Amino acid sequence: MTQTPELESLTPESLTCGLMVLANLDSDLAWILETLGPPPMWQRQPGFATLLCIILEQQVSVAAARAVFTRLCGVVVTLTPENFLILDDVQLRGIGFSRQKILYCRGLAQAIATGQLELTKLETMDETTIRTELKRLKGIGDWTVDIYLLMALQRPDVFPKGDLAIAIAFQKLKNLATRPTPVQLEAMTQHWRPWRAVAARLLWHYYLSNPK
Repeated sequence: MTQTPELESLTPESLTCGLMVLANLDSDLAWILETLGPPPMWQRQPGFATLLCIILEQQVSVAAARAVFTRLCGVVVTLTPENFLILDDVQLRGIGFSRQKILYCRGLAQAIATGQLELTKLETMDETTIRTELKRLKGIGDWTVDIYLLMALQRPDVFPKGDLAIAIAFQKLKNLATRPTPVQLEAMTQHWRPWRAVAARLLWHYYLSNPK
């Protein structure tokens, strides 16, 4: 049985280690690694701006979300919760926020500004506690938490089972007749523990490459 590594977050060195372990465990992941090379770290800076950007990415393309985020950063040069809260609905709609995401992002900003949520403290918490803390806020569900854990906090065994790109990549890689559900993905990837965040990076790498 593979032992859980003694690390809090991924590094380039531990990513390489995880890739080697996964390649030995799963021939399909080994094929991705051999064909496409190692995936990017896809690392993001922990904090308000990153979590807000992930909320913007919910149920839209990354490109569309990044366009809105870029326009926001053009209006709010220093993107802090306090500065974000200065913007009214008209300004945010003009930037490209939907009504729903105005509500979600403003709720996040208010929670941080009032001290209800301290993002820096999440870095030393276990994943279950982090998930509980973040999901208290309206508009933050498991997918958003998973992406923050995986990319911002670099946790090694997070697997965003609700991610559409990962489901599509897994179906194609494993030659499945139907796209797996989140519950099925969770069950079918248990043998990738404790490196499922590395496996997720490989699946995104495969999805984005669109191999023939």
